[in-house]
Amino acid sequence: MANKRVRQATIRELIEAREVGSQEELRKMLRQRGWDVTQATLSRDLRELGVARVSTPEGARYTLASGGASASDGNPVLEAVLPPLFSTVDGVGEMVVIRTVPGGAQPIARAIDAESWPDILGTLAGDDTILLICRSTAARERLVRRIRTLAGR
Repeated sequence: MANKRVRQATIRELIEAREVGSQEELRKMLRQRGWDVTQATLSRDLRELGVARVSTPEGARYTLASGGASASDGNPVLEAVLPPLFSTVDGVGEMVVIRTVPGGAQPIARAIDAESWPDILGTLAGDDTILLICRSTAARERLVRRIRTLAGR
């Protein structure tokens, strides 16, 4: 477990210090630091760290979606992860759809799930879209307001 923490700290340091565009590029950087990891291990580390691959004018790159902020359970903190990855929120009936930058849906959905809000029955996330199923129309309205507030919109 200590090796995992050190490896993940190295990954965090590399992503914060440089623009990293692919897992293969990151694997090469890790290898230069003495870490020979498989693609599966690297993918798991990126997911656990809350790293998202986002589009920038210079091309896709990895970023710590939560700015490094995570709860004690390792989940990204919603207040930190939502603003930089959020695009729009809308809803109908008992459903809410959140649009994110490419690669932003998974970290946001993970952070929302960690909140354990009673108004939400379930969360589904793709690459840039999250579907939330709410308990009622009133719950959806509360949730949309809360998401907009947290996103600073």
